Amino acid sequence: MVDPFESRPSPKLVFGNGVMKELPNSIKELGITSVLLVTDKGIVKAGHVESTRALLEGEGIPVHVYDDVSENPTENDAAACCAFAKEIEFDGFLALGGGSSIDTAKACNFLLTNGGRMSDYHGYGKASKKMLPFIAIPTTAGTGSECQSYALVSREESHEKMACGDPKALARVAILDPDITDSQPRSVAVQTGIDALAHALEAAVSTKRTELSSMYSEAAFRHIVRAIDDIVDHSVQGDDRGHILLGAALSGLAIENSMLGGAHASANPLTARHDIIHGRAVAMMLPHVMRFNDQDPDASCIYSRYTSILSELDVSDKSLIDWVTDLTGRMEQIAFSADEEEIQQLATEAKQQWTGNFNPRPLELSDFVELYRAALALPEPA
Repeated sequence: MVDPFESRPSPKLVFGNGVMKELPNSIKELGITSVLLVTDKGIVKAGHVESTRALLEGEGIPVHVYDDVSENPTENDAAACCAFAKEIEFDGFLALGGGSSIDTAKACNFLLTNGGRMSDYHGYGKASKKMLPFIAIPTTAGTGSECQSYALVSREESHEKMACGDPKALARVAILDPDITDSQPRSVAVQTGIDALAHALEAAVSTKRTELSSMYSEAAFRHIVRAIDDIVDHSVQGDDRGHILLGAALSGLAIENSMLGGAHASANPLTARHDIIHGRAVAMMLPHVMRFNDQDPDASCIYSRYTSILSELDVSDKSLIDWVTDLTGRMEQIAFSADEEEIQQLATEAKQQWTGNFNPRPLELSDFVELYRAALALPEPA
């Protein structure tokens, strides 16, 4: 028997080397006549903004550029982008960059069309008015934000990540061009690649998983594992960029139709409190959360199937959990320590994270404490 489910909509995906050239047609198909391009200064420096502007203006499409996107955007960052948007005339959003640029564009769309603050939209389906059409172009392969209807925005004071979702916030088109991911720094490629892998693995065992989300998760995993070893070893070759970019998008669709779990719930406080880059924080926690989840019979069964996929694709003869442990252990290590008081505070904040509610094994405060101790190799307190 297949359990009943409802699917979430997907953007039109345009994938392939060189498909960036299709952007003007996608804009015209949506009836957009002028765009606000939301990006960050690193993408400007890489030359992507200049080439995108030339491509669009060559087709008679005016481009306004907002390039003050911050990593891990906050409510104030969303408001600043909206203030800029109110001073210009445009009828469509274009996000060019990583998850922060895509999330900022979505957040600005909420505020510009519906008003208020981002905290007003914490949850799902709280935007009562229409939103402007939106196209997403990821320049990194990891967040999957281009395929999700949520904007992740942090509260200004507490740094708690808010998931602000609405079906109208979903990108209408996602342009997936592996060529433009070539400019991302190696460290970014590693961190976002591991994040994409974690998305596929957490969505696969989420209590909200469905027949559809499971298909997306497995397809994402198959693409990601073909490339992630090379990416972690800084030896990207051949089709690696295409596999990881498509895998990240499919992981995004898996999350959109299910949810995440304990690795992201425990990673977010590390980023908020200690400024550990999100992908690195996820990598710290993922193997330990998977070992915790392996005690759940359903999750263990899914992990066993994914172990078979590793063997089938000639990626590894190790178990899935051992392979993930080895993979994350090969990443550049960071110097980080915490005393017992800090561990308790991290666990308290992790317990408050929404994503932890969908972990296959329920996570209590004491469980988060043990996960952090394991990740930091701390002994039991005397």
